[in-house]
Amino acid sequence: MTETREENGDDVDTSHLDNVEDGCGCTEIWEHMSDERDDAE
Repeated sequence: MTETREENGDDVDTSHLDNVEDGCGCTEIWEHMSDERDDAE
């Protein structure tokens, strides 16, 4: 069986999702990531 990151102890950096509300879907996450990228330019 393949191990997941959580199972093998690797920490996953999710700080890029800090401003995304819990329970939102793929579209909302994509929009948030796109807005963040646009702001960085």
